Amino acid sequence: MPDLWLPGAEVHDLGDHAPTDQQYPPKAIAHITWDRNATAAAPQDWCPYEDLVNYFTGSGAGDAPHLIWDPFSGRAAQLFPADSRSKSLLSPTQSPTRTNRAGRVVIQIEAVFFPYCRYQGRVYPRLVDTPCAGWGRIHAWISSWGVPDEWPMGRPSDFSGHRDEQTWETRGGWYAHAHVPFNDHTDPGSWPDFASTSGTGDPPPSQQHPAPPGGSTPARYQVSINGLPYGYGAHGYQVTTVGRALVSHGFGSHYRSGPGPDWTDADTENYADYQASLGYSGQAADGVPGESSLNRLLGYLPAQRTVSVAHVVAAARTDPGAEQGHRTYGAEAAIVEQALVDEGLLDQHWVDGSFGSRTVAAYAAWQRRCGYEGGAADGIPGPDSLHRLGAAQGFAVTD
Repeated sequence: MPDLWLPGAEVHDLGDHAPTDQQYPPKAIAHITWDRNATAAAPQDWCPYEDLVNYFTGSGAGDAPHLIWDPFSGRAAQLFPADSRSKSLLSPTQSPTRTNRAGRVVIQIEAVFFPYCRYQGRVYPRLVDTPCAGWGRIHAWISSWGVPDEWPMGRPSDFSGHRDEQTWETRGGWYAHAHVPFNDHTDPGSWPDFASTSGTGDPPPSQQHPAPPGGSTPARYQVSINGLPYGYGAHGYQVTTVGRALVSHGFGSHYRSGPGPDWTDADTENYADYQASLGYSGQAADGVPGESSLNRLLGYLPAQRTVSVAHVVAAARTDPGAEQGHRTYGAEAAIVEQALVDEGLLDQHWVDGSFGSRTVAAYAAWQRRCGYEGGAADGIPGPDSLHRLGAAQGFAVTD
């Protein structure tokens, strides 16, 4: 039997499980949360994933889907097992089917998205314009429940409704909320292609790797740790950080080039080798990081690239005199350390989240590069020099 719960999902079981109507073919229903109304002329900030999880596990439990999916990070929360109905569809008494139950499974997914949402400064008109992180994992799981890769009423491409009762009752596959009889919503407007593991088209050239010998394919799903994505298709400084740490620990044999900021099959294979070295096996060594193994690799968990002046000053004053490897603000110190490496002032080996004596010396060299002398170049970060480093290396600085 396939997994009742999506592997890697955050489980928030609402209880109140109920069987589906087995005489109908298996279905998946695509929704977007559409929690704000925005336009091209007036975009609005994206509503955080956590807010939607809190809503559907609280006051909105009566309308809860199976899955809440964050297409930016790949995080997913599951509220009902796959073999239970969920509650996101209208099912009025005049409907010939109980719409939430009309299939051997009726798995409903709410993507946390609305048209023209603004996320980290960029506006996204359609769901398919987002990274669609984690889509490959969700699609594979739903396919394991026998839902065919087809849209009986057409793949959604706009916000118009199209509903046909006979098609709904007789054909399995994927349905937009706009396709469900006796419902009035017209979402999701778009949905990622079945052939894509993320986004709408082929992965970029840096992510195209042949399958490894033996016919097996590395794991291609994402997880979110401390708010950052990891796994195939993930992008960001944290991916480079992991790759460099794998190489420094002797687990870089699968790289043809890199490491770099795009997570590829090579990253997955190298990370799997690292997990195996820790004694993990099976799915626990599939090459997608978990919080424990990532912490063991790096000594800290990377965070969003924002550094507090007060925090790194505290680290620079505390860590050198503490026991070896002490981390006062490890994630933020590591951002500064990596920036110093990229400026040619620190060896990669010392990117460990501990603002020790070598990091202080490297930061003093940065201060001298900024024009400071004497006691003003003592290796203790100041607002001006830290802002300059952030501007040069792409991280934000707060007080």
